[in-house]
Amino acid sequence: MTGCSPRYYRGAVGALVVFDITKHQTYDVVERWLKELYDHAEASIVVMLVGNKSDLAQAREVPMEEAKMFAENNGLLFIETSALDSTNVEQAFETVLK
Repeated sequence: MTGCSPRYYRGAVGALVVFDITKHQTYDVVERWLKELYDHAEASIVVMLVGNKSDLAQAREVPMEEAKMFAENNGLLFIETSALDSTNVEQAFETVLK
C-alpha cells in the first residue's frame, strides 16, 4: 500500500488493511498504512484491520487481543482471516460493504 497514488483511493468506500499474524513486522507498519490511507481517502471511508493467516495460529507473532485493541482504539473493524482456506475472507468484504 505504501507509495500508492492518490487515484487508488478516489471513490473508495472501504479499505482492508491486512497484516500477517505470523510476522510482527507487518503489524508494525499498520499505523503508517493507516496514515497514508487517511491522507488520501474520503473521511467517511470504512476501514477494517485484517489479521491474515489464521490457519497458522501455532506460528502467531501478533496476539489477537493486541490487534483487536488497536482496532478498537482507532475506530477500525477487526477480523482474522485465512486466505489459504478462505476462513472469514468473504465475511471481511461483506462487513466493510455493509
